[in-house]
Amino acid sequence: MEMTMTTEEYKSRTAKSYKLILLFAMVSMTMMFAGLTSAYVVSQSRADWAKNFQLPSAFYFSTIAILGCSVAFHLAKKAIQKDKHSMTTSLLLTTLALGIAFVVLQFVGFGQIVAEGYFFTGSASSITTTFLYVVVVVHLIHLAGGMISLLIIIYNHFKQKYNSTQTLGIELGAMYWHFLDFLWVYLFLFLFFFK
Repeated sequence: MEMTMTTEEYKSRTAKSYKLILLFAMVSMTMMFAGLTSAYVVSQSRADWAKNFQLPSAFYFSTIAILGCSVAFHLAKKAIQKDKHSMTTSLLLTTLALGIAFVVLQFVGFGQIVAEGYFFTGSASSITTTFLYVVVVVHLIHLAGGMISLLIIIYNHFKQKYNSTQTLGIELGAMYWHFLDFLWVYLFLFLFFFK
């Protein structure tokens, strides 16, 4: 006997599958960053550990920017669920602007570190700055994926592909941005307390 699936059941199963795949990806990324931060802690006993190293002020502002991204993306998801298309557009563009601000502030932060006389590679580098560089660059790579997905979501939104009954793309994007937000806050706090 053949069972047929309704359109709503199919959409629900598809959404669950995509969310589960994204969840597995986020868990594997979390494990990678846990490994990096563990190596960072273990390496603190090395002689070339930088003393009196301070996180650059740009990293504090970038933390505010990425928190703003998560808030704006969450509000965009809520707005599309109520079919408020113009509000969704504004919030998605705000998320994009804050994401760009985050990336710019990360590079400003790298510049501040170099200006203080700390280098990421070469004979003048220390294990502190090299780990910082690796951790932040790996996070920026993941953020690049988030920016690409955000651009696709904005494009699809302008093509009227999202409404109160079709929000999967925005939901997945919001999940990933919340993860990136959590990951940066974790890294920031980790670097703040273990520098």
